[in-house]
Amino acid sequence: MEKMFLKQDDDPIDIRIDGVFKAVFTRDTPESTGALSNLVSALIEREISIVSILANESPVGNTRDRQIRFDIKCRAENGELVNVEMCLNPDVFEPYRLEYYTARLFGGQDIKGSDSSYGDLKMTYQIAILANMKFFKDGDYYHSFEYYDPVRRVPLDGRTQIVTLELFKLDGIVEKPTGQMTASERWAVFFEYLTDKEKRDKINEILEQEEGIAMAGQVLMTVSKDENERARLESEYKYQVDMQSKLVTAKREGRLERDKEILENARNALAEGIPVELIQKISGLDMESIMNLANKIRN
Repeated sequence: MEKMFLKQDDDPIDIRIDGVFKAVFTRDTPESTGALSNLVSALIEREISIVSILANESPVGNTRDRQIRFDIKCRAENGELVNVEMCLNPDVFEPYRLEYYTARLFGGQDIKGSDSSYGDLKMTYQIAILANMKFFKDGDYYHSFEYYDPVRRVPLDGRTQIVTLELFKLDGIVEKPTGQMTASERWAVFFEYLTDKEKRDKINEILEQEEGIAMAGQVLMTVSKDENERARLESEYKYQVDMQSKLVTAKREGRLERDKEILENARNALAEGIPVELIQKISGLDMESIMNLANKIRN
């Protein structure tokens, strides 16, 4: 493969954007497949070779879902199943969501038939790369979750595993010499700092040392230089941001209307001489807010 190197004036599109991430790792090219195999191997800490991408698009009629779900469902050469995704703006319920999709992926295996048993179920991995939010209270960027008895510390030794990377926690890691980084640390730094020109030298060191990341970088630059593809991906991202903004605005407006109604009801109750303690209990307002309303009525 030709050596991958980013010049200072190169402008790669942000790979943390969900759709861009999927575009890089699902192309029908040796570079894309090689990068995906390398990424999964680094995150599950075991060599694995991805041989196929499984159909995982939402139904055509579900346009909004198709825009916001960018997971990559794939199969390894030994039949193991992997679902990997980038979450630029994760949901606050992301841990529950990961557990849900892990169960669906694992339970979707077909073991019907007289010659099949539960022992034929393949290992299943759910991998989530989480940006822009800290989920777990510790300082570790990498977590691997499996079923176990938390009191007796006995593992179930089952066949599901959830792996998370929190890109929000890389401040110390990015300062390490690239030669001292683990494979997962290199991938995490690549994702988080790829578009940061102040870290361009660090990214180039990683590209030189990690062939799988260099493959991903090569595909990303191909996408970035394709005006039509770049416009499509940026349009998808804009759609995501617009939808999220509208939802947040609607929630905030709803809260404002509700708060106005609560204050108005409290004001009417005060005017009718209802005790402030009862108003506080019913409305949920703090005593200071109620007393401010009472002063306004008196004045």
